[in-house]
Amino acid sequence: MINYTGIMIGLFTLLVVGFGFFWVIKLEYYFGAKPFGLVLTIGFILIVISLFVGDFTISALLGIFAGTVLWGAIELPHQEERVRDGIFPVNPARAAEYSKSGVQSKHSHGKHGG
Repeated sequence: MINYTGIMIGLFTLLVVGFGFFWVIKLEYYFGAKPFGLVLTIGFILIVISLFVGDFTISALLGIFAGTVLWGAIELPHQEERVRDGIFPVNPARAAEYSKSGVQSKHSHGKHGG
């Protein structure tokens, strides 16, 4: 009998991590690193929930998702630094937040923006 669980979990991990890059960039673009605490809390809540799920596969998938959310929370301040360094674009609506750090408006229309 062929067991597809490992492949399913691997593909899920790939998709969730890939989507993690996207949502961290977008969340920082619109809100900065301010939601760090909320995202971190959501990640920890998901970890706790995964501990009490009876089905192994669902628990594993939830744990992977929770870990990705936690990693995303940790990445939010780093993403803000990448914006300050000009690697990612500044949201024009939030440009004043970055003006103190010397980020120029030319970065507000980069290829990674919203």
